[in-house]
Amino acid sequence: MIRSDVLNSLDPLDLKILLELVKDPRIQIAELSDTLGIARNTAQARVRRLLRAGVLNNGGREVDLEKVGYDVVAFVTIEVTHRELDGVIGALRLIPQVLEVHEISGRGDLWCRVVAADTHNLQTALRSVLRIRGVIRTETVLALHTHIPYRTEPLIGLMAAAAAPATRTPQGA
Repeated sequence: MIRSDVLNSLDPLDLKILLELVKDPRIQIAELSDTLGIARNTAQARVRRLLRAGVLNNGGREVDLEKVGYDVVAFVTIEVTHRELDGVIGALRLIPQVLEVHEISGRGDLWCRVVAADTHNLQTALRSVLRIRGVIRTETVLALHTHIPYRTEPLIGLMAAAAAPATRTPQGA
């Protein structure tokens, strides 16, 4: 199934399921079916279908935004008037395409990861950012390909290895 087929096959119930899984990644199928008012078998079948289609990854709790039509990723550096920083962050929170915001050092004050369905959708999101009171300027860089997605396993693995008790060599061996 190609991306456009997946996108076209998502109905309102699929989107409600995705939303519940994003809001509560630990939700069980029975609770999901109760929350949405659908049969347990329906919830389970829908989740399985979303997994097979690649919309859900990482054990079924992470949505592949590219599969649902948001395949443009941009990194936006924002320079702001410092007294307006909290207001800018609050306004960025209201733009659905803004996935994360970090206060940074160096050039600019904030760094955002933004997704869009296409370059026109990105332009609309960027115009929304520029209209925020306190935003002085932005600089946008498009991601062409993700080689290493966000991950924590290698770091936690290193920490676990360092914290493991040293194995003792039996005396006389």
